[in-house]
Amino acid sequence: MCRNIRVLHNFQPPTTPAEIEAAALQYVRKVSGLRAPSREIEKAFERAVADIAHATSHLLEALPEKGTPKTREGERDKARTRWTQREARVKATPTG
Repeated sequence: MCRNIRVLHNFQPPTTPAEIEAAALQYVRKVSGLRAPSREIEKAFERAVADIAHATSHLLEALPEKGTPKTREGERDKARTRWTQREARVKATPTG
């Protein structure tokens, strides 16, 4: 689950509310250990996601811009490169 939480700061175009909410949802899922809440706790789950998304928005607004803004395409390319390198290491490791 945690691998889906991405850096949201200093992007061009700016991070969208949908991206912030998706990260908040992943965080709540990880902390609660639940992929989907039961009916009894659904309201609390949704409230936690909304609170975390709100806090995240305020944090991103308060952080100063540093360096060149990142792009989603550039971050995707870096992730693909890391994945390719990881696969190559796994294939090169002898199994015993």
